Amino acid sequence: MELCNSTLESGFILVGILTDSGSPGLLYTTISVLYTLALTSNGLLLLVITVDAQLHVPMYLLLGQLSLMDLMLTSVVIPKTLVDYLRGENAISFEGCALQMFLVLTLGGAEGLLLAFMAYDRYVAICHPLNYTVLMRPRICWLMMATSWTLAFLNSVIHTSYTMHFPFCMTREIRHLLCDIPPLLKLACADTSRYEFMVYVSGSIFLMPSLAALLASYTFVLVAVLHMSSGEGRQKALLTCSSHLTVVGMYYGAAMFMYVQPSSYHSPQQDILSVFYTVITPALNPLIYSLRNKEVMGAFRRVLGRFSFIQDGGCHIEVL
Repeated sequence: MELCNSTLESGFILVGILTDSGSPGLLYTTISVLYTLALTSNGLLLLVITVDAQLHVPMYLLLGQLSLMDLMLTSVVIPKTLVDYLRGENAISFEGCALQMFLVLTLGGAEGLLLAFMAYDRYVAICHPLNYTVLMRPRICWLMMATSWTLAFLNSVIHTSYTMHFPFCMTREIRHLLCDIPPLLKLACADTSRYEFMVYVSGSIFLMPSLAALLASYTFVLVAVLHMSSGEGRQKALLTCSSHLTVVGMYYGAAMFMYVQPSSYHSPQQDILSVFYTVITPALNPLIYSLRNKEVMGAFRRVLGRFSFIQDGGCHIEVL
C-alpha cells in the first residue's frame, strides 16, 4: 500500500524508446526532425484551409480536422519526450499521466474514425460524383466531424478512468514512450484480466468497423479507377490511393498491435509502434494528402501572395 501511495504522490517514470535505444542521439535527431516537419506541415495546411474560402468544401474541411488532430496528437507526446531526454529526467505525475492517456486516446480514436469518413468522401466523389453535393452536404460533413470527436471522447473517458483506478504497486517505471493502457496494466497489482478482455473487445469494436468501411470505400474507388479510359488519370489515381493506404496501414496496424491483443503480449520493443502514430503519420499525412493536390498548392500560393501583398503594402506606407 505504501508503494501505491508513493505512485500517487510521485507519479511514474517513462522509460521509453530513447532510453532503451542503442543510438539515442541519432533517434533523438530523427524524432526532432519528424516532429518539426509534422508541426510545420500540419500548421501550414490548417492555416491555408482556414484562410482560403475556396477550400471550404467537405473534402478539405475533413482534411483540416485531420491536420488539427495530428498537430495536437504529436504535441501531446513528442515535446515532453525530447525535453526529458535533454534534461535526463523522465518523470511524469499521476495526473499528468492520466491527462496524457486521455488526450492520446481521444485524438488517436478521433483520427481513426475521421480517416474512414475521409475514405467515404473520396468514394462518393469518384463513384457518385453527381450526388456528391447531396451525400456530402455541409450538415453531413459537420456530423462526421462531431461523431469522430464525440465517440473518441467517450471511449477515452471510460478507458482512462478505469485504467487509472487500479492500484499500481509493481514499479514506477512505464516501459513505453507515453502513458498508455497496455504498459500501465502491467504495473497494476490487481487482477486486470477482465479489463484486458474489455480493452480487446472495445478496441476491436472501435477499430474494425471503421477499418472495414475504409477498405470497402477504397476498394470501390480502385474498381472505378481501373475502369478509367485515361491511362494517365488511372496511374495518378492509383498512386494517390496507394499512398493513402500506406499511411492508413501504418496507423491502423500500430493501433491494432497496441489495443487488439492482450497486454501480456506487449513488450518494450513494441514501443517503436507508438512512434508511428505519434510522429511518423502526423508528419506524412499533410504531405501525402496535399503535396500533389493542385487545389491545395494553388490555395497555398494565394495565401502566400496575400501575406506578401500585405507586407509590401505595409512597407510602402512606411516609406510614404
